[in-house]
Amino acid sequence: MIARIWHGATSLDKSGDYLRLMREVAIPDYRSTPGNQGAYVLHHEDAEAAHFLTLTFWESERSIAAFAGDDVTVAKYYDFDSDYLLEKESRVTHYHLYDR
Repeated sequence: MIARIWHGATSLDKSGDYLRLMREVAIPDYRSTPGNQGAYVLHHEDAEAAHFLTLTFWESERSIAAFAGDDVTVAKYYDFDSDYLLEKESRVTHYHLYDR
């Protein structure tokens, strides 16, 4: 299994609206992709911004490519992201999961 981690940040005043969009649009999109094994949003606010991590689990790199495109290291963005994110990070991080 592969874990895919993406980070984004919004201003504090846009945090609630962005979290709603993540719950209503992004997470269902991740979970509906064949090969997705789970999708979660982690949310944290500091004094300057609201931070979001998406943590998704995939059965293979092929299933990630079905979601994100051929270069699986490139971040996937939604149409609404430009209205909320302070910056669009270009890459995501992948980790292989081992249980033994």
